[in-house]
Parts: sequence; C-alpha cells; structure tokens
Amino acid sequence: MKTTTPNEITFNNMPQAVAKVYNEVSLIRSQLTELKQSFEPKVPTEYLTRQEVSEMLKCDLSTIHNWTKKGKLIPYGIGNRVYYKRSDIESALIPFGKNKGGNNG
Repeated sequence: MKTTTPNEITFNNMPQAVAKVYNEVSLIRSQLTELKQSFEPKVPTEYLTRQEVSEMLKCDLSTIHNWTKKGKLIPYGIGNRVYYKRSDIESALIPFGKNKGGNNG
C-alpha cells in the first residue's frame, strides 16, 4: 500500500490542491502589487568636481571654496582630487521663504 504525502495530488484532493495553489498565487500577487507601489530604484551616487559644482550653481570657484570652508558644502576626495555629491549640493539649497530677511549666501 502506497502512502501519500500532504503535497501529493490525487484525484480526490484535486479541488483542495487547486484552492491552495490559487490562494498562494493570490498572496504572491498582492505582495507583488505592494512591492511595486513602494519600489524606488537605487540611483547611483553622482560625484561632481569643483568646476562642475561652480557651473551647476553658476558661481565662481572661490565661492565653492568659501562654502566648503564654512561647512555649507561637504567635500569628498581621493588623493588630491575633491568631489561633491550632487545630492548634498541639492539638499544644501534652501528656499528663500524659509528664512525671511536672512542672507543665505
């Protein structure tokens, strides 16, 4: 006599097996929908040179140097090369309406 395991499908347990598969597929489908809604692709960090930052902000290299010394911009480096993260540059920009009357530059 052959014993059956719970995962083995026979003619008699076919409706239950199909229902189980259907439920599992429905669960996977709902999890996939949730994942799609909250998915944000990872964007690689973009590093800019001092020259690229000065062109981006339309200011002189000496201004970039001063902002770095004051801590407004965070430099990163390899050897004697200096880089800035684009995300750091963009987050350093603040709206004028936030500090009324203040000089943010």
